[in-house]
Amino acid sequence: MRNVQRNRRSMMPPVDPCRLGGSNRGKAWMQREVGMAKVAFLGMGVMGAPMAGHLVKAGHEVCVYNRTAAKAESWANVHGGEMAATPREAADGADIVMACVGNDDDLRGVCLGNDGAFAGMAEGALFVDHTTVSAEVTRELAAAAKALKINYVDAPVSGGQAGAENGQMVIMCGGKPEDYQRAEPVMAAFAKLSKHMGDVGAGQLTKMVNQICIAGLLQGLSEAMVFAQKAGLDGAAVVDVIQGGAAGSWQMVNRHKTMLAGEYNHGFAVDWMRKDLGICLAEAENIGAPLPGTALIDQYYKDVQAMGGGRWDTSSLMARLKKLAE
Repeated sequence: MRNVQRNRRSMMPPVDPCRLGGSNRGKAWMQREVGMAKVAFLGMGVMGAPMAGHLVKAGHEVCVYNRTAAKAESWANVHGGEMAATPREAADGADIVMACVGNDDDLRGVCLGNDGAFAGMAEGALFVDHTTVSAEVTRELAAAAKALKINYVDAPVSGGQAGAENGQMVIMCGGKPEDYQRAEPVMAAFAKLSKHMGDVGAGQLTKMVNQICIAGLLQGLSEAMVFAQKAGLDGAAVVDVIQGGAAGSWQMVNRHKTMLAGEYNHGFAVDWMRKDLGICLAEAENIGAPLPGTALIDQYYKDVQAMGGGRWDTSSLMARLKKLAE
């Protein structure tokens, strides 16, 4: 494993004094002359690894960290980037630090403490979080970053593993407009769409809306496909007819064939969806938004877990209904 400790001050990009508005180092950020950035990427899972790979392909200088070092080493061997032993080492000298980890505690773990990324980041550097986490931890970490004069953007992604691999993520972002504008051209390496949604936390709130919609769509699609089969219809033929009308959706177009075949290994896992829906339900309680359908579907996913389907994709709601119909 290579040690990537660097002199972070010497590696920061040159800054135009006219943009600083004073002598406070790091108040403004300037891309490298060729428009490239030095990026640290934390988390080499099924999403993070391909996203970091796209950054290398786009010409950015990338150093990665993963809790299981073998994954980081494998990534570095494939993509030619660097790896680091701790988040702090990865973040040292980086213009932008990106994270895509598992949950609130994982994110705290890579950000805070003596070996956390914040300890290695220079004033004025930017932290971009692609993890789906609670608005609470987002605000907590953004406040910790602000105290260290580190900028923060929450930028959860949608598109699943296929979107990450194909560089077709949809990214919903919260933070200062100028911080989003700084992150956007770097995120473009793996995004088909990104949008600034408001202050810190707005990205995570938008992702909650996304997950609420997906849960409802998949339950409706599952019920429709089981109904079609029970009625003796050709499910694929039914979808051919209705997908171009008001009932059509991405889930219908991309998941109906595997659902009809009883194959549920093609996307975001039930275990992760339950984590996300738990975040949605907790925030809904905080703000007084009723989510009766989402709460019910969350329990349906719990039933799928009890069937041994925790790692099945989210369209496996149909497996539960088929079992009920037996």
